[in-house]
Amino acid sequence: MRRTTITLLIGALALASTSAYANDNVALRTDRGAALLEAADRHLAATRELVMQALGFLGIRYKYGGNSPDTGFDCSGLVRYVVNQAIGLALPRDARAISQLGARINTDELQPGDLVFFNTMRKPFSHVGIYVGEHRFIHAPASGGTVELVNMTERYWQSRFDGARRLSQ
Repeated sequence: MRRTTITLLIGALALASTSAYANDNVALRTDRGAALLEAADRHLAATRELVMQALGFLGIRYKYGGNSPDTGFDCSGLVRYVVNQAIGLALPRDARAISQLGARINTDELQPGDLVFFNTMRKPFSHVGIYVGEHRFIHAPASGGTVELVNMTERYWQSRFDGARRLSQ
C-alpha cells in the first residue's frame, strides 16, 4: 500500500508539473504570437505610410539631383525623401548604393513599400522606385517628366528590371 501511495504521488507530481509546463508553454506561445502580431501591425502601418507619402508626390517635376518636393526629385531623391519621412530611415544618395540595403526578394514576393531597381542607363541598378502593388511602382522618371505611377509589366520596365529589396523597419 505504501509503495502504491508513493507511486501515485510521484505520478500526480509528474502530471502537475507537465500541466504547469504546458500552461507556461501556451503563455509563452501566446506572448510570442502577440509580439509577432504587433510587429506585423507596425510593419503594415509603416508600409501604408510609405506608399501614401509616395503617392502624394505624383506630378512633382523631375530634377536631376533633386531631393525635395520644393526643388523636384530624381529617382533616388524621391525614394530617400519618402523613406526618411515615412519610417525615419536615411538612405544613401544613389540607386546603386540603395540597392545594397535590405533583403533581396523575388518579384512574386513584392509587397507595397518594397524598392524596385532597373537598368535605365546601361548600368545595373541605375534607377529605383517604390512598389505600390498590382505590378505598379512610383518613380521620378527623367528630365522633362514628373513623378509618376507606372506598370512594371510594360515591356520597357520588364526588360530593364534588376531586382527588388525590402527594407527592414
